[in-house]
Amino acid sequence: MATIADVAREAGVSRSTASYALSGKRPISEEVRRRVLAAAEALAYTPNAGARALATAQTKVLGLLAQFHEDEFAPAMMQYILGVTNTARDLGYDTLLVTEADGVRALRRVTDSRMVDGVVLMNIAHDDARLPVLRAAPQPGALVGFPGDCSGLDVFDLDFEETGRVMVEHLHRLGHRELILVSHPEHVVERGGAYVWRLRDAALERARQLGVILHAAYGESRQPAVGRLLHHLLDTYPAATGLLINNEAAAAALPSVTYERGLRVPGDLSVIGRYSADFAATFSLPYSFVESAPDRLGAMAVRQLVRRVESQAARQEPFVVRFISPELVSRDSTAPPRPSRA
Repeated sequence: MATIADVAREAGVSRSTASYALSGKRPISEEVRRRVLAAAEALAYTPNAGARALATAQTKVLGLLAQFHEDEFAPAMMQYILGVTNTARDLGYDTLLVTEADGVRALRRVTDSRMVDGVVLMNIAHDDARLPVLRAAPQPGALVGFPGDCSGLDVFDLDFEETGRVMVEHLHRLGHRELILVSHPEHVVERGGAYVWRLRDAALERARQLGVILHAAYGESRQPAVGRLLHHLLDTYPAATGLLINNEAAAAALPSVTYERGLRVPGDLSVIGRYSADFAATFSLPYSFVESAPDRLGAMAVRQLVRRVESQAARQEPFVVRFISPELVSRDSTAPPRPSRA
C-alpha cells in the first residue's frame, strides 16, 4: 500500500509538500499540486484514516444507526439507507452502518470512541431511548423520522398527517364513500412507530369530516400472511370501492390478490399507496402513490449533518424540523366508483 512518502518521491517533492498539496492546508503552486495528485492517483494512494483523524480531529466517517425489524419490509428500509450513504459519499464521507439491537449501547460506543464525525438515526420511535445519548454526544446528530421530542436535534420526515388527508381527499373527490386503509403491523405501533398512527389518525379524522367510511386495519409484513389479510379485508368490506396502503409489503402483494379475485384497478377498486418511485419500479407496481422520498430525506439529513460537522458557526444555528409535503404521483389507478363491485 502506497504511503505519503511514496507519493512525495514519485512527485519529486518533500513529504510535507505532498501532504499540504493533498490536504489543502497550505498554499501550493498549481504545477506542484497537479504533480502530487497525479502521483497519488498513479500509486492508488489513500490517506490513512487514523493519521488524518489525529491531524484534523475528523474521521470523514458518518455513523448510520438503523435496524432491520422482522415486522417491517426490508426493501423499503434499504431505500432510506441508500439515500444516506449515497449523499455521504458524494460529500466525501464514508458511512459506518450499525444495526445492533441495543441501539443505546451502540450509539454510546461509536460516539464515545470518536470513530465518527456525526450520526444519522433511523427507525425513530416516539419515545426513543437513543435521543438523550445523541443530545449529549460531542458529535452532531440528525434524524430521519419524527420523535415525540425533537429538541436539540435536526429532524427530517415526510408529513404523514398530510399524506393521510391527501389520500382520503383524492378518493372523496372522485365520489368514493367507503374505503379501506391498510397500515403497517400493530407491533410497529407498539414499538413507537409514530408514522403509522400519524397517517392513520389523520386519515380517519379527514374521512369523518367528509362523511367517508374508512375501515382502518393493521397489516402484515410478509407473504403469505399479508395476502391473506388483503383477501380478508376485501371479503369483510365488499362495499368499499377504494384501498389506501401505508404498508409496502401489502402494496407488493396486491397485484396477485386482485388477479386472484378477478378485480380490475381502477374499474372495480381504486388504489393509492405510500412508497417511493424506486420501490414502485422494483416491484412493478401499477398504482398511484404518495412519494415517500426516502432518498431525499436521507440526503437532507446528511447535508445538514455535514454542515454542522464542518462549520463551528453551523453548530450554533437553531435546530430544524423539516417535513416533506406529500406528492401524489398518478398511475391511473383511481377513478370514480361504480355503483357496485359485484
